Amino acid sequence: MTNTRSTSTQGTIRGLERPGDDFPFHAHQTVTLSVSQWLIVLAAVGAGFACLTVNVPVLTGDFGLLIRTLLFPLVPLVTLRVVAGRHWLGLFRRVRGADVGLMLGFALLNLLVSSLVGLLVMSLYGADLNLAVQALASQSTAEREWFFLRSLPQLFGEEILTVLPFLAVLYVAHDRLNFTRTQSVLLAWLISSVLFGLVHLPTYNWNLIQCLLVIGSARLVLSLAYIRTKNIWVSTGAHIINDWTIFGIVLLSSPS
Repeated sequence: MTNTRSTSTQGTIRGLERPGDDFPFHAHQTVTLSVSQWLIVLAAVGAGFACLTVNVPVLTGDFGLLIRTLLFPLVPLVTLRVVAGRHWLGLFRRVRGADVGLMLGFALLNLLVSSLVGLLVMSLYGADLNLAVQALASQSTAEREWFFLRSLPQLFGEEILTVLPFLAVLYVAHDRLNFTRTQSVLLAWLISSVLFGLVHLPTYNWNLIQCLLVIGSARLVLSLAYIRTKNIWVSTGAHIINDWTIFGIVLLSSPS
C-alpha cells in the first residue's frame, strides 16, 4: 500500500531546483511508494521497453509498430496508476510559458554537450551510426512523416523509462538508506542516465563507450529539465526538440 505523509518540503539544490519544490513519491510528499511497489513499477518499465524492442508476430507492419510504441509508455503508466492511485499524476504538471523556454534551453544545451562529447569519443574510440535515423535520407515523404509522428510516443516513453527509475533510486537512497537529499538526487541522476545509455546498446551496435559517454551525457542534460521543474512534460519537450533537430539535420545534409 502507499504510505501517506505530510506535504512539507525539504531544502532543494540551490541554483538547480526551484525553492521549496520536491519530487513526487518521495519523503514529505502526500504519498510515497514502498520498495516492493517500486519494484513492480520498475518491472513494468522493463515490460514496456520489451513491448517496443521485442518483435511480436501479431504486431507487424506500421500499425503493429505503432501499438508497440504506444505500449512503451502506457504499460508503466497504467501500473503506476494501479500502485499509486490518483497520485500517479504527480509526474505531470501544467506547462507554463517559462517551461517552454526551459525545453528549448535544455535542448540546445544538450545538442552542444552531446556534440562535443561525441566528437571526442569519435576521435578516440570511433562511433557507430543510428541506422534508423540515417535511413531517413532514403525514405519517402510519407515514411518520414510517419517516422516523426511515431517518435512522439517513443520519446515520451524514453522519459518514462528514465524518470521512474530516477524516482525509485531517489526513494531508496534518501528514504531507506538515509543519504542526504543532494546525494540521493545526484545518485539517481547518474544511475538513471547510465541505464538510459545501456538500453541504447542495440541501437549503436553494442558500442558501450559511445552509449555511456555520448548517450549518457545527453541524458544527464535532459534529466536536468526534469530535476529543475519536476514536470515530465518539460523533459519530454526538450527531448523532442533535441531529437527532431537531429532528424532535421540528417534530412538537410542528405542528397536531394
